[in-house]
Amino acid sequence: MMIHDTERTLQLREEMVAQQIEARGITDRRVLRAMRVVPRHVFVDESHRHEAYSDYPLPIGEGQTISQPFIVAEMTQALALDPEDKVLEIGTGSGYQTAVLAEIVQSVCTVERIESLYLRATQLLQSLGYRNILMRLSDGTLGWAEQGPFDAILVTAGAPHVPRSLLQQLKEGGRMVIPVGDRFSQELLKIVKTERGIHQTGLGGCRFVKLVGEHGWNR
Repeated sequence: MMIHDTERTLQLREEMVAQQIEARGITDRRVLRAMRVVPRHVFVDESHRHEAYSDYPLPIGEGQTISQPFIVAEMTQALALDPEDKVLEIGTGSGYQTAVLAEIVQSVCTVERIESLYLRATQLLQSLGYRNILMRLSDGTLGWAEQGPFDAILVTAGAPHVPRSLLQQLKEGGRMVIPVGDRFSQELLKIVKTERGIHQTGLGGCRFVKLVGEHGWNR
């Protein structure tokens, strides 16, 4: 991966991991390493770059956001990833979460519905040297059946319900993390697909932008 760091950004990132992530109970070493490696500031607009390592989400344009660092780490850890896993991400956004996943697993497939964000993230992730990411401009609520099934699915927008299309693309034994609720607040759910059916666990309250699409919210 090409380096886009200074001594200051390295220091800020280390402080972010120590104070915002490890201090709140994130223990997965691969997640912690990925959060230390990925240069979060390059995924943030110039006007907000000084806030890149702060403990809150930031706007990235088109009414979308880059998630709070802790939420990125919490959702990633909840997926219980193995290095050989193939992961589907719904909602590429800035590409930051995509990069974190790509540092951990063998293959990431990511879907974004907003063309300007898709183009920007594609260019940025390529410039950072990632070669294990496949990107698609499409309705994320439909998933990416041609690339499935997946070991894990991460949804980075709030859904009114769990899309059946995504469940169908999850392997047996696979894990999905998805915010589900109304337009204003959701509960972060971890779903495990077993031979006996679906096992669901609540991970706490959260607030995400809407998951828009055929199996999500209308615009």
